[in-house]
Amino acid sequence: MIEIVRNVRLWFAPEQIRREGATPDYRFSLANERTFLAWLRTALALVGGGFAVDQFLPDLRWGWRVGLALALLAAGVLCALRAVNHWVRCERAMRRGEDLPVSRFPALLGLVVALVAVAMVFLVLVGWDT
Repeated sequence: MIEIVRNVRLWFAPEQIRREGATPDYRFSLANERTFLAWLRTALALVGGGFAVDQFLPDLRWGWRVGLALALLAAGVLCALRAVNHWVRCERAMRRGEDLPVSRFPALLGLVVALVAVAMVFLVLVGWDT
């Protein structure tokens, strides 16, 4: 738990990461930043998809519409938070010469998106008034 709190503090004070270990090859830091930006693009797409489901599917029954929209919005929020945390963890690991951290989050995110997609396929096949 203490490690999580420390990581969150580093989100807002990345200059403190420089105090740990040796400076890695700048190409690795830039690759880490590109990965961070890719996760943010994914988060934005999920948030946009959540709003799209809510705004552009008015004929969809309220419970389905809100459930699918909230699932996509929550996935977007988690994806954005995970992006920052993963960036910090990777930067620290590179500076310390440790293995890069692993995460189950990509699998979880993939399952959530797949479940939303299956629900949408079901609604398209059965009809919006379900």
